[in-house]
Amino acid sequence: MEKSHYAVFVYGTLQPGEKYHDPYCGGFVVDAYPAIAYGELYDLPVGYPAMTVGDRPIQGCCLIFDNPEILVRLDELEGYVPGRSPHENEYQRELTEIFNLDLSRTGTAWIYRMVAERAIARGGKIYPTSPWTGRV
Repeated sequence: MEKSHYAVFVYGTLQPGEKYHDPYCGGFVVDAYPAIAYGELYDLPVGYPAMTVGDRPIQGCCLIFDNPEILVRLDELEGYVPGRSPHENEYQRELTEIFNLDLSRTGTAWIYRMVAERAIARGGKIYPTSPWTGRV
């Protein structure tokens, strides 16, 4: 029987080299590759980004895990409770299509998206390029 894998598209502080990658993902990642998902990227004044529904290609990283418990860890970090309204959650965990950097489709992955109204209300500004980095 083939082992299940869990793909998560990350675009902010969970990317390799960023603030929360090692504390939350370190030791759990079995593979990672640059990827693109479509949306809109906001830079929030609190020091991390929010991705919303949109049609702009946003570069990030697809992290592959083999332990489903990673979703529980990430849900806690992202303020997501399954079954709760998107307006009550900080982020909503959803499946999305992801693409290689040449825009060829690579599959689906979980993504944490914020409702656009929340990103704007929190002072988010459109981040004009991607990938986002907090290392600047």
